[in-house]
Amino acid sequence: MDRRSLILSALALPLLPALSRAAPASPGTNDIGMLVYPGFTALDFVGPHHFLGNLPATNVHVVTTQHDLAPVSSDLGLMVQPTITMDDCPLDLTVLFIPGGMGGTIAAARDERVLNFVSSRASRARYVTSVCTGSLILGAAGALQGKRATSHWVTVPVLERFGATPVRERVVRDGHVITGAGVSAGIDFGITLAEELGGRQFAEAGVLVSEYAPEPPIVGGTLEAARPEIADLLQTNLAPFVAEARKLEMRQ
Repeated sequence: MDRRSLILSALALPLLPALSRAAPASPGTNDIGMLVYPGFTALDFVGPHHFLGNLPATNVHVVTTQHDLAPVSSDLGLMVQPTITMDDCPLDLTVLFIPGGMGGTIAAARDERVLNFVSSRASRARYVTSVCTGSLILGAAGALQGKRATSHWVTVPVLERFGATPVRERVVRDGHVITGAGVSAGIDFGITLAEELGGRQFAEAGVLVSEYAPEPPIVGGTLEAARPEIADLLQTNLAPFVAEARKLEMRQ
């Protein structure tokens, strides 16, 4: 039994009527396009994929920016097998999702092929989403104008360049645009979208089967909670990346 079947069986027949009432009344199959590009951060992708991939009546398309279906390397070398190219990805998506990264993200946000894809799918998608610095790609594609949005803490202020209102929260929703903060917030984002598409009971079952009950062994995952010397060190080390992010131009 796979995880999707396990979650659905956990809901049991008595819960199905309530589940159908809680879920949005959208007939047919959900098509979710999750973009991967060389140098993306794997956990930005894997956390959301875990929850979205468990949704019933859903096709998850792992969309590569490369010209073929060769495995795509994350920033730390984890290889992800795409299922479809940008050219072949469905035009009408339920969810467009963009993970973050660093150098690879900057490169993707400067790639006209990538920006054309993101712009075309975002203009038609039911939900336009990202985690971490993936919001830089959405912003460069013009998909965040007039929207409240978040990113990794180091690039939240950069979102103003793209006509967005920066917000320092784990998950930020503004209409059909849903953005998650850095890396670990991808799990919170995935749960949020799983509830949106599958209903409360489904999301609760997903949280339980995933044993999502974080108790971090080290407290310091925000600028406010981190020791000042650690925060200063990271801000200094990340300054060149932020400088490159500030050079990004929004697609007209």
